[in-house]
Amino acid sequence: MKTFAALVAAGLAFGFSTAALAEKWDMPTAYPDGNYHTENIRRFAQDVKAATNGGLEITIHSNASLFKHPEIKRAVQTGQVQAGEVLMSILANEDPMFEVDSVPFLATSFDQADKLAKVSRPFVEQRFQKTGLRVLFTVPWTPQGLYTKNPVAQSADLKGVKLRTYNASTSRFAELIGAVPATVQAAEVPQAFSAGLISAMITSPATGVDTQAWDFVKNYYDVQAFIPKNVVFVNERAFRKLPEDTQKAVLKAAADAETRGWETARKANDELLGKLRQGGMSIQKPSAAFQKELEAIGVQMSGEWATKAGEDGSKVLTGFKTQ
Repeated sequence: MKTFAALVAAGLAFGFSTAALAEKWDMPTAYPDGNYHTENIRRFAQDVKAATNGGLEITIHSNASLFKHPEIKRAVQTGQVQAGEVLMSILANEDPMFEVDSVPFLATSFDQADKLAKVSRPFVEQRFQKTGLRVLFTVPWTPQGLYTKNPVAQSADLKGVKLRTYNASTSRFAELIGAVPATVQAAEVPQAFSAGLISAMITSPATGVDTQAWDFVKNYYDVQAFIPKNVVFVNERAFRKLPEDTQKAVLKAAADAETRGWETARKANDELLGKLRQGGMSIQKPSAAFQKELEAIGVQMSGEWATKAGEDGSKVLTGFKTQ
């Protein structure tokens, strides 16, 4: 009894409390603190902590500070961290289903993107489950546009241009448009422009603001090519180890984060375009001829994706077109 009492006294002396027994998770993401995706997952972590009375604390590691973007999913699978966030389409090499939201001109409005997300969600979740992961929520980016140094009136104006890409779909898009694809993660965009590794990019207004694209390019073409999503996921074993009430709190906070994230993305596009304009960029729609060329590439890539994705891909496309 004396030994037990001594241990308790020692614990109190060092300030131990129920908070010290809290479960602590690490969650890496590739995006900076000012990005609305990062702000959303920080709010998610705060909601979880509040709902569990500090029983689960999730530390967000932003801007690829803990793991580089391509390493995050593997880190969660192997238990190096318990949760993570990635751009879903960077996982396309694992399975084409992960790039369904990055097929150009398949879903170009938020309403269409929402419908595509709902139709494809069961297939996406199934693939995450096979690798020991659980999808918590997804949040879209704003529509993808084209950033260039020089004006572009047709695809021929991009021939030979070093175009920053970030997944298999954008690399294929660059090839079909005649540009030279160069894979560069978001955190490395300014350095890539400065080093001459890229001179154009296709990405969201959010990433353009994050990287201060106006320092390197002056033209933004609002082509609204597609609306990709970030996916937030957890290690299933780590999740199952949580008490049932904590699991419910995580799922509730995730549902709230998904709703909040989609609402934020819908509202953010005009504000972000305004920031690009304030930086000195020219915001414009593509010419009719260029738009027609882009849409033709979209038709070709949609067919290619359907072939790669097989039966499940056909089910998703059919569901999307008929819903």
